[in-house]
Amino acid sequence: MRLSSVMMFFPPTPRFLLAAGLGLCAVLAAGEPTRTELDPSPAQPAPPLVPAASAVDEGANLDVLVFNDGDQVRGRLVERSSDLWLFRSERFGLLRVPIADATVTLSDPESVAAEARARAEAAEPVAPRGSIFSPGAMARDLKGFFGQWHGRFNFSTQLMQSTTDTSNTMLEAKLERKLKHDDVKLAARYDFIDTDHVTTTDTIKGDAAWRHDFLNRWFSIYSPSVEWNRAYVINDVPSDYFLLQQQFGAGYTVTASPRSNLRVGLAENVFDVWETTAPESHFSKTAESVFLEADWKLPWRMTLTERGAYYYSLNSHIDGWENKLELDKKLTETFAVGIRHETRQNDPGVRVQDYTLTKFYMGIDF
Repeated sequence: MRLSSVMMFFPPTPRFLLAAGLGLCAVLAAGEPTRTELDPSPAQPAPPLVPAASAVDEGANLDVLVFNDGDQVRGRLVERSSDLWLFRSERFGLLRVPIADATVTLSDPESVAAEARARAEAAEPVAPRGSIFSPGAMARDLKGFFGQWHGRFNFSTQLMQSTTDTSNTMLEAKLERKLKHDDVKLAARYDFIDTDHVTTTDTIKGDAAWRHDFLNRWFSIYSPSVEWNRAYVINDVPSDYFLLQQQFGAGYTVTASPRSNLRVGLAENVFDVWETTAPESHFSKTAESVFLEADWKLPWRMTLTERGAYYYSLNSHIDGWENKLELDKKLTETFAVGIRHETRQNDPGVRVQDYTLTKFYMGIDF
């Protein structure tokens, strides 16, 4: 608005009244958004989810999580369920926020596709609560039971009839909870193999991991694991055992992003073995190790994870190693399939079973 057009509305007055009027007009003009003649319509409020890069710094190309009180967090939308945002922020790691508490402005086409899949699945008919025929209903019940914990139930089975009859079954449960500076994981697994009505594998395993992140990408980790092998044979002699392994380690996060993470570190390991068949005995060993943890998010909703460790005992100069590589694909928000390759060779100074296995499994996420 030009100055001449402003002065048309003011008759001759004392100078201080004229100055006050001009100041008020300037404030009102500054607060009024500029509109062009090409788009005379008033501005419409933005919907909760818009795939517009203008809402985010174009150089960063990040999504924005907007809380109801106005606070904003920049990062990447990982998944959206019917009641929860799963959002990986730049500064605070993985966040789980109820849908009712925030909205998300999307900037990445893949994030828009993830949101569209979640909306499509949420629009599907909902099975009655507690229905044993609906993975979605089962996942809702599990989510309601475990609360802030998220996880997966995996199962795998194989029946083979040939010159020998073999049945192979695996059941597994995983739980995980992410806090601001901590990541806690729990897992339990049962493996059973029967060949011609003779049990060749009967193993119960459990492990946990607590990782605490410090500044500048350093972290500490404590990881205990147990293994109860009830069908171990050495030279045709039953040698069942119970193994407790504890890992005390520290490391450095090489890369950390919504799509890939890589951590390396050093650890001290304590092995305790109780032989449960006569004659019963107990012995303890220690070994040092170098470990690696990595995960990558791949196209088509696939995730590749790997954890490996190389052991070397400074006391006995014996080495060994183990590695687990896993590829899984989410078919829906609650159903996934995957394949796992796992091996353990010569734990230093510990007489436990070496093995290599490859297994296909199906799982239900919650």
